[in-house]
Amino acid sequence: MPSRGTVAADSDAAHVARLYRAIYAVIRRIPRGAVATYGQVAELAGLPHGARVVGYALRISTPAMGLPWQRVVGKRSRGTAAVSILDPIGGAVQRGLLEKEGVRFSTSGGISLADHGWLPAAPPRRRRGRKPSR
Repeated sequence: MPSRGTVAADSDAAHVARLYRAIYAVIRRIPRGAVATYGQVAELAGLPHGARVVGYALRISTPAMGLPWQRVVGKRSRGTAAVSILDPIGGAVQRGLLEKEGVRFSTSGGISLADHGWLPAAPPRRRRGRKPSR
């Protein structure tokens, strides 16, 4: 019989795996030529304030997963995002991939979220039956 510690660790691992799957599902929806911020991806995956978790999930992703990882960027200021990879080679690779998709960068390296920010369509609202009026 597994110890309580093992059961808790398995439960935690399953929870993290579910979170990462939700994050990856959101990232796969970002279309070519568009970007989403780490915070936005986290919120859409059901993890408000979980931008760092998105970073961790991307860090352990593999090329075999086919994620459009380059479309996830850091928020710089209101209405502006930027490549947030600190490694100069990795940052240049991300920028190059985004430029090939048509994403334009300002001279300071910013990306206009008004031009390239992804706004997913709202999920269809279910109609509720109307209550009879009195």
